[in-house]
Amino acid sequence: MILVELFSKEDCHLCQEALAVLRKVQREIPFSLVERRINPEDPSYARFKEKVPVVFINHEEVFHFRLDERRLRGRLRALVP
Repeated sequence: MILVELFSKEDCHLCQEALAVLRKVQREIPFSLVERRINPEDPSYARFKEKVPVVFINHEEVFHFRLDERRLRGRLRALVP
C-alpha cells in the first residue's frame, strides 16, 4: 500500500486545503494517509515549520507549501501496480 504522510500544523489553511485534496484523491486511488501535526516540541518542527504543508509519498518529500492535485494523481498512479 502506498503511504502518504502530511506534515501540518495548527491553524494552517494551506494544510487544511492539502488534507482535503488528499482525501479527495484517496477516494479514487487507494493509499494510506497519515497526518502528522507538528508543534515546537516535535523533532520535525525545525525542519518543516516554514514549509508546511509537506507531503511525503513512500518516505520521499514530494510537495511543500501547495499540493498540486494533478501532479499528486500522476505520482500516485505511477506507483499503482
